[in-house]
Parts: sequence; C-alpha cells; structure tokens
Amino acid sequence: MKIFIATKNHHKLAELERILLPMGFEVLSENDLPEPLPEVEETGVTYEENALLKAHSGLQKTGLVTVADDSGLSVDILDGAPGLYSARYSGFGATYASNNEKLLAALQGVPREKRTATFVSAIACVFPNGREFTVRGECRGYVAEECHGNGGFGYDPLFICEAGCYAEMTAEEKDKVSHRGNALRAFQEELKKYTGEGGVC
Repeated sequence: MKIFIATKNHHKLAELERILLPMGFEVLSENDLPEPLPEVEETGVTYEENALLKAHSGLQKTGLVTVADDSGLSVDILDGAPGLYSARYSGFGATYASNNEKLLAALQGVPREKRTATFVSAIACVFPNGREFTVRGECRGYVAEECHGNGGFGYDPLFICEAGCYAEMTAEEKDKVSHRGNALRAFQEELKKYTGEGGVC
C-alpha cells in the first residue's frame, strides 16, 4: 500500500519512514514530487485539526492515501505551552535552539517535580474516497534543566521520560517509547479497519 507523508520536516519524515516501512508500506514524500508541497497554515485549535489540514493538502497534491503528523510539547506549569506553537515558540525564524532556550528561561527556578510535561503526536490519515481518521500518541516526562545528548531534534535534548532523555536514545530506543512511535502503532491498528485485518493491501 502506498502512503504519502505530508511533511516538510526532514527529521519528522525520517521518524515516520523508519516506523512505517517495516509495517509494509511503500512510503512516498515531498522528495518524490516534481515540486514542493504548498505551505499549510496551521489554523486548527487541536493537534488533530492541524494534522488533518496537512494531510488533506497532501492528498490534494498526490491523490494518494496521505498521512500527516502534528505534534508538540505540553508543559503542565506553563498551562500547556508551548503546545500547538511548539515549532514557532520563540517567534519568527524560530530554531530548535532558540525554542529550547526560551523554554529553559520560562522554567528558570522551577523545581524538578514541577517541570512535568507531555509530548503529543496526532496523526491524521485521509483517503481519496473521503474517509479519514486521527490517532494520538503521548509520552509523559519532564523538562530537564539543561540540554542533554546529541540525538533527536526539537525539544528532544530537554525531554526526559521514564526510559531516559530522547536525545540520548538510539533511534530504535526512541521509537519504542516516543509519542510519535505510540501514535504510529495506534495508526497501524486503526488502519486495519479501513484496509482489512492485515493493515496493508
């Protein structure tokens, strides 16, 4: 089964491909298109709504079953921030480093027990026949007081879950526990309802 991944984030694409390919899917991305995907304005008020906006854009461009992810880090003491705005938390021209710096500044002086957070990934899947669904994966943890490790991307150097810091895990270790890994496993199960028990057709 061919699945198009609608994302411009090459780190996110790598994670999605890494988990979807062993499931038996033929994965296509913007790299397989003659021209780039259009930018999608993320106007949704939930991760699911934004994921659907991106997925529909990919479907319109390719005509293929399309998958898109919207994800973010929700810090409890910050009332869920950066949340939906995780990628652009530090404003126009935000980078992973500037976002991490702003988050550390916002939590300066906050003790470990109050730095709890949840990484969230919502994955949307849309079909050419108009059917669609969304799934969500989460991972609980806390925000460290300084960056750790050299792996991962985004807030990975700051996020520590029960299994350790995202940025200090191998790709395989992260996939087993991460919000996106959990969402993709839920996606595989949900997809069986649309493509038969095997999940792939």
